[in-house]
Amino acid sequence: MKIAGFKIEEWMNKYEPSAKYDLTTTCISPLSIGELPYGKNIFDVKLGYGDIEGSLRLKSAIKSLYEAQELNNITVTHGAIGANQLIFLSLLDMGDEVVSIVPTYQQHYSIPEALGCNVKLCFLKEENNWHPNLEELDSIITSKTKLLCLNNPNNPTGSVIPDWMLEEIVSIAKTKNVWILSDEVYRGLNLIGKPYSKSIADMYERGISVGSMSKTYSLPGLRVGWVAAREDLIAEINHQRQYNTISVSILDDYFASIALENRERIEKRNFGIMRQGLSILNNWLNTESRVSCLLPEGGTTVLLRYNLDIKSRDLCRDLQLKTGVAMLPGETMEMEGYVRIGYCAQDLEVALNRFSQYINKG
Repeated sequence: MKIAGFKIEEWMNKYEPSAKYDLTTTCISPLSIGELPYGKNIFDVKLGYGDIEGSLRLKSAIKSLYEAQELNNITVTHGAIGANQLIFLSLLDMGDEVVSIVPTYQQHYSIPEALGCNVKLCFLKEENNWHPNLEELDSIITSKTKLLCLNNPNNPTGSVIPDWMLEEIVSIAKTKNVWILSDEVYRGLNLIGKPYSKSIADMYERGISVGSMSKTYSLPGLRVGWVAAREDLIAEINHQRQYNTISVSILDDYFASIALENRERIEKRNFGIMRQGLSILNNWLNTESRVSCLLPEGGTTVLLRYNLDIKSRDLCRDLQLKTGVAMLPGETMEMEGYVRIGYCAQDLEVALNRFSQYINKG
């Protein structure tokens, strides 16, 4: 299978290691093992394969995040990136029509394209507060559409689809018998209203929810994700995952279980970091006339629109060379004229001030 270059990952692999001030990060200050209440019995864990589809303990903890999911509706994967790929392999055939709401994680359109699907993009717009235009979405989705892909809260914009709008999207999908894949790796990090949006798997029979330990729970190094969906699709996903996963690490499973069982403590810590970063970002925007953005409603990322006559790749490359500040060019997300930053990054204030010095030089 030939597939397009993964522009975000390729950029970060090249530039993130040499950054002095890394604003490409999408995680909230990863936790250490010592910060988890793991207890002394960790040394009794046998390092075998473990439970193939995830331990009962972990799946029970994941189940608690949903309103209407049972253990048989959940399978554990190698991160959300593994979950998404398994869903596409399980659900799509050559010639299927897929609609992806962008900007989003490139998996959501490049993997279907590589599988021979007809992919149609529905772009979020800043003038709509980075929320989907329901009339436009309804016109793009047809009776031939098999799958709609969305990301909520959204990376990179930081927008959150309101629950009432999710209901409308489900109504559109029901009418046309369309599956919905909702990448919910930032679910639980809403800054407005309740921390957790509704999950698409709880709202719709053909709803597929993807979660992860990486963002909301600050454990990207565990490489643990999951899928919540109806039982027959989970069975097909488990069939596919036998070819590429076997099981996640038994230690990853163990630590993920502990983290989810203590998620209130992690969430309290992370919201403190998010609010501090948001305050720094807002104060900086009030003093910087050449950059604007819609403040994020959730998640850990935000798109900055800059008033400079330069391509985003050239801007980010030169900025890092001259200041040590790493940002992600909007072009890698089909959003030229913007850069993405993680506003929960360490040294955020210093990095933004260096960015101001750079764009206002001369």
